[in-house]
Amino acid sequence: MDLTVVINTYNEEENIADCISSAKLLSDDIIVIDMESVDKTTTLAKTHGAQIFSFHHSNYVEPGREFGISKAKTDWVFILDADERLTQELAKEINRNIKNQFLSTTHYRIPRKNVFGKVKWLKNGGWWPDYQVRLINKKHFSSWPKRIHSTPIVKGQIGYLKNPILHYFHGNIEKMVEKTIEFENIESDLLYNAKKEADVSTFFRKFIAEFTRRLIIKMGFLDGAIGFIESMYQAFSKTITYLFLYEKNRSKKT
Repeated sequence: MDLTVVINTYNEEENIADCISSAKLLSDDIIVIDMESVDKTTTLAKTHGAQIFSFHHSNYVEPGREFGISKAKTDWVFILDADERLTQELAKEINRNIKNQFLSTTHYRIPRKNVFGKVKWLKNGGWWPDYQVRLINKKHFSSWPKRIHSTPIVKGQIGYLKNPILHYFHGNIEKMVEKTIEFENIESDLLYNAKKEADVSTFFRKFIAEFTRRLIIKMGFLDGAIGFIESMYQAFSKTITYLFLYEKNRSKKT
């Protein structure tokens, strides 16, 4: 196939072998963009047939996205994270679409099935269909903004695929908290640079609003105990962002 799978990694020795195995359902042309891992990620990736490129360390993947796409020599690229998996059904659907010469679509949104701890698919709480732009025709790719949780800028017509990527997230509470601290600190920097303010009332408002949105409005309660836990956790994460913002604003004033 005229397609390269690009995988961004940092210390993903637990995931990379299974990720590459699933990527091979789509293409044997696999590139790993490693952000200076200190574990066995790159060794395992080479063993499983991936080509490795190094990129400077970042706490989130977006700074390395554009670099990874630039290393692909094919017209099409598929972006996959180490904790995500392709399925046979999705690979077949992608194959059909990019071989269809009558389609003018230049990039695709793909639904992502978020599976909590590899045991529970979160169908509610705002977690489904969680569309992500992951299939891109390089000829029409412009750039990928470096900010966290950004989406690529691609010229042309966007399409939607039906079959999902599997995303195995939140498998370890300790790692969840570590990632939250990293990500929310970055989010608070964006708010700080935008001159946003926060006080004690903000913490309560943000927690209650996010918890209500996830659990009640988006019906996270339908996912049972894990839906409740995830709603609580997302509210906690949102509050941490504004706690960081409060601290940064206070440090500036002193």
